[in-house]
Amino acid sequence: MERCNKSIDGGKAFDWGRTSEDYARYRDIYPQKFYDKILARGLCRDGQTVLDLGTGTGVLPRNLYRYGAEWIATDASAEQIAQAKRLSAGMDIAYEAVPAEEICYPPHTFDVITACQCHWYFDHERLMPQLARMLKPDGRLLLLYMAWLPFEDAIAGESEKLVLQYSPHWSGARETRHPILLPDCVYTSFEAVHHEEYDLYVPFTRESWNGRMKACRGIGASLMPEEIESWEREHRALLARIAPEKFEVLHYAAMLELRPKN
Repeated sequence: MERCNKSIDGGKAFDWGRTSEDYARYRDIYPQKFYDKILARGLCRDGQTVLDLGTGTGVLPRNLYRYGAEWIATDASAEQIAQAKRLSAGMDIAYEAVPAEEICYPPHTFDVITACQCHWYFDHERLMPQLARMLKPDGRLLLLYMAWLPFEDAIAGESEKLVLQYSPHWSGARETRHPILLPDCVYTSFEAVHHEEYDLYVPFTRESWNGRMKACRGIGASLMPEEIESWEREHRALLARIAPEKFEVLHYAAMLELRPKN
């Protein structure tokens, strides 16, 4: 499903379905600390009913499944959902390929609604009243994010520069630490109850870091096959020069917990 948004990558079209296989292989990278922060808030566990928006390949529900929540997970990309189903074999997770704005469940269905690494894609004015309606009165909307820090981590910084050579308008670049920021319309339906930002070191090999970068929106989801091949050839050569076989990349993570206004 090709998408285009003037506020993302200068309006350049992208399609996560084009990179779903690499996404499934290389983007399940959140450390346990990332999940522990969620669980410590009493969320996504112990009999709760959870809806995961923009689930991609099901990373969040697959990794939190063992903590006892009942999961429903959706994504606009049918290819991403196909990978999620494959990777979730043996888990009772309900998946559906549908844009977040078209999801419709009865009022007060969910204890928690999560959105990891995707909230900037939403039509907030349309979606947020729907989410507030579908949450239980004491329910929670949890937004999650993790990004490398290119100005502090040399390997991340050099890799990012190479992505920008091929996708100069890629808006996923030049990240620094900050709380999750949302448009004012969100706070018509919700109020914030907790936010947190913290650092993480994420382990990689040259192969897995190359795959992680390849599976980003600026490369695998938007470039032509010959451009991806050229970028990957250059990136592998870059890593051979600057990176040991195994290394860690400095990231920061952010979470924002909101509750519906009643």
